[in-house]
Amino acid sequence: MHFSVIICTYMRPESVLQLLQSIQKQSLYPNEILIVDGSINNNTDLILKENNFKQLKYFKVSDDNRGLTKQRNFGISKIASDSEVVCFLDDDTILELDYFAEIIKTFEDNDDVGGVGGVAINENKWKLQDKNQYYNSKKFYLFEGYFYKEGLRNVARNYLGLASNLGPGKMPLYSHGRTCGFPLTGKIYEVDLLIGMSMAFRKNIFEKIKFSKFFEGYGLYEDADFSLRALQFGKNVINTNAKLSHFHDPAGRPNLYKYGKMVVRNGWYVWRIKNPKPNFKDRFNWNAITVLLTIIRFTNALTEKNKKAPMSEAIGRAIGWWSLFLNKPRQG
Repeated sequence: MHFSVIICTYMRPESVLQLLQSIQKQSLYPNEILIVDGSINNNTDLILKENNFKQLKYFKVSDDNRGLTKQRNFGISKIASDSEVVCFLDDDTILELDYFAEIIKTFEDNDDVGGVGGVAINENKWKLQDKNQYYNSKKFYLFEGYFYKEGLRNVARNYLGLASNLGPGKMPLYSHGRTCGFPLTGKIYEVDLLIGMSMAFRKNIFEKIKFSKFFEGYGLYEDADFSLRALQFGKNVINTNAKLSHFHDPAGRPNLYKYGKMVVRNGWYVWRIKNPKPNFKDRFNWNAITVLLTIIRFTNALTEKNKKAPMSEAIGRAIGWWSLFLNKPRQG
């Protein structure tokens, strides 16, 4: 299958270089790599000119096309006509040798699959269960012989009866699904949500839908929005053999107050894509979890060394939640 890779970037030249160096070593090389650069300087352009990568196409976008969502759609408009799959990667990832081979094999072997994602191995916290050990279901999530130690936010939800009633990657009708991912079993799992750091879709899906204009600038949760809408054209799956590392480069990220506000408002928007007309229970659960997570971020300001960061995010979340009563995001 012919496939294209789109890497949207902003002010991260060194990260882009490291990613491209990992692509250079792939057992299956892309037919084209599109770098869509929204940077306000020329550092990324310069570093790419100093290094030679096959099939690379570089695009520097203006203000009109800057921002993750706009850059993704710009990249889609530039892919080759014979491309069958479009792969998206965050610019702060590094791929394992067979990443693309596993992604493309999943499409080739499964005609009903429309989207495929991989696993960030450096963030994977799953461990094999010990048969002689007891695992408190409120503090541990068990799955196929593995266990995952829940963080404070999920432990609190478990005790309050607000935990997701579905497996990883699936979105409940009240949103706030499990974000623990999957253990490295080598299996393929059906999900609702793919993560923007590592996702690929059949090209024909982009002839029907694009990334939503709602998500401008940083574009938090634009991947979840697109994943949900793409389900009408085929299944979304995670292939745990498609491995990469994700390093979360802080460059180019919004301040934590804006981030906290986006978590709530963009989260509300994506929830309503999944469940446009929630019943009372779904509304209660979504709001209860949103308030709970905001309270936890406020308490983090008492326990963490950098008190300003969690406090700024918590205030952003609180303002974002209150703003929903006055000005809800518009769908469409």
